[in-house]
Order: sequence, then C-alpha cells, then structure tokens
Amino acid sequence: MIFREWKYEDIAAISELEKACFRDPWSFQMLADSFMGGRFRTILCEEDGKIVGYGGAIVGLDEADIANIAVDEAHRGKKIGRKLVRKLEENLQKEGMKRVFLEVRVSNSAALALYLKCGFCGKFVRPRYYGDGEDAVIMAKDLT
Repeated sequence: MIFREWKYEDIAAISELEKACFRDPWSFQMLADSFMGGRFRTILCEEDGKIVGYGGAIVGLDEADIANIAVDEAHRGKKIGRKLVRKLEENLQKEGMKRVFLEVRVSNSAALALYLKCGFCGKFVRPRYYGDGEDAVIMAKDLT
C-alpha cells in the first residue's frame, strides 16, 4: 500500500469512490474546487495502482476540519481508515494545526468507532445537519 497526496488526475476515481461510500457524496466539481482552492489538504491510499481510500481536510489559521475519509468497501477492516486519519493528522500538525474537527452522522457507528480509536472526542450534536435531516456528531482532537 502506498499513501500519498492527491493529484488532480486522481479526482475522477475519488469521485467514484465517494459515490460508492456516501448517501450524499461530494460531486466531482466539489472535490475539484476544494482541491484547487488552496486550503484543502489531502491523502490517499493506493493498492496495485487503484485508489482504495482517501481523505481531505480544510485548513484555517491553526485549526482544520476533516471533510472526507472513505475506504472502498472491499478494503475495509485493514486499518486503512485509521492510517489515513493518522497520516492526515501528521501532515496537518507539521503545517502548524493545533486542533482538528470533523462531523459524522450519528448513525455511522463504524466511523464513530474509528474516530474514537484515533483519539477524537465528541463535543456536541448538530441537529439536522445533513440534507436528509440526520444529526451530526461534532468531534475534535488536539494535535499539540
């Protein structure tokens, strides 16, 4: 497995994986705009030339928001998600980020378990955060 930052030409495959993983996926255009925006930091996992997982975070002054973490269903259970989160955190910390946040569906028990294992703490629930009315758990982790 290889972990590396995204290249623009990866976005089409990332967009397809996004559609396979989420009920309300980011579109190709949303991913491309974020990638080109200058404040988006990325990581992906490649196996045999195929993207099997990816992540992205939006940076601010000294805080970041993890916007995307996804792993291809056939590759789950191999700790790829945990490695993506850790590598993204390492990169954010090197860049001077002191704290990282994320939002996760209250029904996404696998993601909640992953983030708890990675040291994130639930801070509060944001009611009706998602387009379908589902609540989000806002989680945070200090990187200092």
